[in-house]
Amino acid sequence: MTPPSSLRTRHRLSLTWRVIALSSLLLLGLVVLFTWLGHDNLTRQFQESRSEHHERQQREIRLALQRSAENLRQLAGLAAASPRLGPPLEAGNAEEVEEALASQWPTLQLEAGIDEILVVDVRGRTMGRWGSVQQEDNLPIQSWVQQVMDTEVPITALRCTTDCQQYAAVPVLVNGESVGLVVLSRSLADVTRQAREVSNAEVALLVTGALESRDLPEKRHLTPWKGYLLALTREEESLPLLRRAAGLGSISALLQTPRHLQEQGQQLELSAVRMDEDADRRSTGYFLLISDISTQIQAINEDTRTLLGVGLVGWIVAELMLLMILLRPMARLRRIAGLLPTLASGGFDDIRAAIPSVRRRLPDEIDVLEGTTLELSHQLEMLEEEVQARGDQLAARVEELAHERDFVNSLLDTARVFIIAQDSRGRISLVNDYTRAMLDLDESSLLGRHFVDVFEAGSSSLAGTFDTPQQEERTLLTPDQRLHTIAWYHAPLPSGTDGSMSRISVGLDITERKAAEARLTWLAERDPLTELYNRRYFQDVLQQALWREARGAVLLLDLDQFKEVNELSGHHVGDRLLREVAETLLLNLGHRGVIARLGGDEYALLLTGADENQAVQVAQHIDQLLDSLRFTAAGRRHRVNASIGIALFPTHGATPADLMASADVAMYKAKESGIQHWHLLSKAESAKDELQERVYWVERVRSALAENSFELMVQPIMRLEDRDVKHYEVLLRMRDADGGLVAPSYFIPVAERSGQIVQVDRWVLRHSLRVLRQLQDRGVSLAVNLSGQSLHDEGLKQYLADELAASGADPHHLILEITETAAVTDFSTARGVLQALRDLGCRTALDDFGVGFSSFHYLEQLPVDYIKIDGSFIRSLSISPESRVIVQAIADITAGFGKQAIAEFVDQEALLPMLKSYGITYGQGFHLGKPITVPEAFGVTWHT
Repeated sequence: MTPPSSLRTRHRLSLTWRVIALSSLLLLGLVVLFTWLGHDNLTRQFQESRSEHHERQQREIRLALQRSAENLRQLAGLAAASPRLGPPLEAGNAEEVEEALASQWPTLQLEAGIDEILVVDVRGRTMGRWGSVQQEDNLPIQSWVQQVMDTEVPITALRCTTDCQQYAAVPVLVNGESVGLVVLSRSLADVTRQAREVSNAEVALLVTGALESRDLPEKRHLTPWKGYLLALTREEESLPLLRRAAGLGSISALLQTPRHLQEQGQQLELSAVRMDEDADRRSTGYFLLISDISTQIQAINEDTRTLLGVGLVGWIVAELMLLMILLRPMARLRRIAGLLPTLASGGFDDIRAAIPSVRRRLPDEIDVLEGTTLELSHQLEMLEEEVQARGDQLAARVEELAHERDFVNSLLDTARVFIIAQDSRGRISLVNDYTRAMLDLDESSLLGRHFVDVFEAGSSSLAGTFDTPQQEERTLLTPDQRLHTIAWYHAPLPSGTDGSMSRISVGLDITERKAAEARLTWLAERDPLTELYNRRYFQDVLQQALWREARGAVLLLDLDQFKEVNELSGHHVGDRLLREVAETLLLNLGHRGVIARLGGDEYALLLTGADENQAVQVAQHIDQLLDSLRFTAAGRRHRVNASIGIALFPTHGATPADLMASADVAMYKAKESGIQHWHLLSKAESAKDELQERVYWVERVRSALAENSFELMVQPIMRLEDRDVKHYEVLLRMRDADGGLVAPSYFIPVAERSGQIVQVDRWVLRHSLRVLRQLQDRGVSLAVNLSGQSLHDEGLKQYLADELAASGADPHHLILEITETAAVTDFSTARGVLQALRDLGCRTALDDFGVGFSSFHYLEQLPVDYIKIDGSFIRSLSISPESRVIVQAIADITAGFGKQAIAEFVDQEALLPMLKSYGITYGQGFHLGKPITVPEAFGVTWHT
């Protein structure tokens, strides 16, 4: 068969070459895109790593500056605390001032790197000076003196001239009054070295602003930055680079973003770290860091070229393979495409003659297409024959539909429901007899009206939806003025020839059922007496709030003395009181949340979205409302108060039961409080668990006090000179049920919070004196720790005097210790208690000394015999020069005030020679002796 002329037309560009061209463009675009993405990803990763590197450099350099300044301030504080410095400085005796710090100058210069020490009086006059770095007239000494005198707080400063120096100024105190300053200075050499080690880059120190020295080399002046390079590593390579970078942008821009530069084939990165300004804002210092990033940039470029090369090779190979695959199948496809239009003209025989009927063993999609074309020609030929037969059947079906329509109309008019058909615009096109009877309107008055004009909208309105089945409720006012609730079911009807959508609506009168349901719902959710919500409804609402993962609060109210109202005035009066409280809460707080009566005289309020402050404000408002409620019955006035417990969710409970339990615990805490009528749980943990744990340990402590189930242990305090032990510290443990020892960290905090710690202190004192009575003849002394609360125990002195008399113990062998923190926190009380204990003949000690240097000037006024140096300094003594300087200073100050020093936490033999060289008398630690029980230590008993 010869194909029609239209099928012999050749296209200039076949589908094969279109596919090749488009795929080539796509693949080439993907190669370029992936190459660019790879390069961008490598560049971004490199920039992110450099950004993190810069941030780490800045943090380390600033931390080094802060540590250097803090160390310098501590060293200045130690020099200022020298007991021989204050009196001559106050008297204006320069020679004695020189002698007071002459012994410390070599140590500070060699071990701490101090460049200069200045001692000035309150008028800014120099009374002593060691070293020479800055001219005195270049320092704002008078400003520093005035600032320290006004604030009584040490200051630190950074000043840059021909070098950058850190300064620390600390007041010298005599009897609590400042008599002058000690000023220490140190260069930034150590900080610069640390900056180079941290950054692994070349480092330069730049100073901008006014410089006091004008004879500096001109080549180091960076005019664009208005600064001067004080220090520079590898000057020949770095200086030209910095001069070029200064002309490219401001130093402030360099602080924000490092700058990349190319120098002699190298990729370099320049960044800056800013130091603090001078106190008088004359100059500003910067660390400039030059890093070589050539290797990273070269690696990124090499990876990018590799990605591009691999992509191009893959593109060429893919296109060649695609061309080989497409040539033969596309030729067969062109033949089928030329034959398909023949089907439109009915050439079924021509199609079957042109397509071979040979079946392949492994058919592909084109084979399927050829077979489908042949099958389609057979189907179309059969359809032409069936169309004629279906026309005859359609005429018979039309007659049947006419009979069915009459039956449906009869069925619609018989049904006792509303049945209405609507067109695509919502206009009524059909109504049944029941609808016309209920509305008392004839069919002509209803047809053509909008559905929404006849039936008012109810809980929802779906008048505009025609494509899916819908349900809704609407109200209907009938001619007899009765309001009915109609439940409507809307279903779409088949579309018309114009594509518009219509629907049929069926309505059922549910007025009586709705009334019954409303009454049952009210009874299920409400409290009949107060008409508030009941417990069941409140728990359901609370559960829903927790499911939504919302935050909020639950307030639980319990009326105080409600039982008295019932007993004095009768239950009917109590019911009236409950109703008035409910009305007051609902009137004032009904808009804030759900209010319910849980039963009896308990009410609950749910505040969704409320935080801690809002919940407390509502509780305070309720307290005011009830306090202003004057309830009178039978001539008797009753005051209305309530205890309110507040629990937050989800903090205090993840379920309604846990949350109500937490609120109940808080409510009972409010009842126990005599200060306020509300209580808010303070911790995020479950209030029940917290209360049970606290009650458990409170009971354990009470039982231990009653049954003497505490255990005394002692740890030796060795005299370092001859390693003699006549001095022991008393430690406390609790005996467990199985005989084991419980550490004090479990029960001491509970005893402090519950107020039992004073009784525990007295228990330890009483039993320690019994042990001391048996040991004092051996020359043994016992040290007992007193808590901070015992300092406020007014009966402590009398109790100790009675126990000393009853036990027969020598008070000189009893040492009472208090911590430095407790002494400084309430200095006047601590001094009075310590003096009262010394009046009884006891000795005293200051424990954990050295943690706060602010206590140095209190030391002379505290009546103590021993100073126990905090173990944090002793542990690092062998490796930390700062700790050695501090311990030496504490030892000198202790000896200067006529007291003896005890080193805590001595855990190695190597510390003993160092402690003895500092003049420290005693040592205590696991190396010298571990805690053991009293019977093991002395062979005596002390239990009653």
